[in-house]
Amino acid sequence: MKKVVVIGSNSFSGAHFVNLLLEKKDYKVFGISRSAEKNDIYLPYKKKSRKDLARFEFHQLDINNDIDKMLALFDKEEPDFIVNFASQSMVGESWQHPEHWYKTNVLGTVHLVNSLKDKKYLKKYVHVSTPEVYGTCSGRVKEDNPFNPSTPYAASRAAGDIFIQLLIKQFNFPAVFTRAANVYGEGQQLFKIIPRSIIFIKKGTKIPLHGGGLAERSFIHIRDVCEATISIMEGAKPGEIYHISTDKLISIRDLVKLICKKMKADYGKSVDVVETRRGLDAAYILDSGKLKKEFKWKAKIGLEQGIAEVIKWVNDNWKVIEKEPLEYIHKE
Repeated sequence: MKKVVVIGSNSFSGAHFVNLLLEKKDYKVFGISRSAEKNDIYLPYKKKSRKDLARFEFHQLDINNDIDKMLALFDKEEPDFIVNFASQSMVGESWQHPEHWYKTNVLGTVHLVNSLKDKKYLKKYVHVSTPEVYGTCSGRVKEDNPFNPSTPYAASRAAGDIFIQLLIKQFNFPAVFTRAANVYGEGQQLFKIIPRSIIFIKKGTKIPLHGGGLAERSFIHIRDVCEATISIMEGAKPGEIYHISTDKLISIRDLVKLICKKMKADYGKSVDVVETRRGLDAAYILDSGKLKKEFKWKAKIGLEQGIAEVIKWVNDNWKVIEKEPLEYIHKE
């Protein structure tokens, strides 16, 4: 049985990745996050059978403070793959304490990967990066697009990526990168645009639209992203970068209109136009042709189906969700 470590297993993407690995039956999974496991509604793998959950082991460890304990676990278990979802990931908030973002996304990442570069048992290290490193660009963006970050978050992620690229060049470190479009799905952080809009509509609160919601983004369902990530983990050559995206853009305004339509809410009475966020990048489409060609991958879940799933998830778990904070709570 192949062993996979998922760093950031409490994150939205990390939890869904654990869930999909446990579906595949041939993986032993080790989850690592700095916080204790969250409420079960955010952890889809908690619905698995006891037999499947027996192949999952959770460890509460912090990439900034517990590297020695993490390395001891790795040396004991000798994982085939390490997939790292961990990062300080909020964009606009990174202007407030940029040093916190650099602490995790640069120093924590550098400490981790530098400690892993000589581990012979490691077949692949998958670094879950972000298209934010490209900054403002246009058209279809390919994997060789130059870095041009617009925020402290993006700059910190770019710095971490560059160091990993050095290890690949100088030490043949078996690392690969993924960069996905805007990911969404059941269990996403409540302050993200899709769940937040659904919750605001249910509560009768107006949805704030930055700059009127004119910014365009590509949204991709988390399951499609996880399927792609497994293929990349298993089959990609070290040093490669893969975009995971659909070919469709939608403005935030039209996205909210779609949510309002599905919830039978009046769009005009449901939104409030607010100031544009600092460092907001222009619209572009990640070109995922490389992923499609090499791994025969394609996105399967359309936006309307995905939004319907999130609405159902919010409704089914409303007794918990209505009591949860809707704003991002920062932890250094």
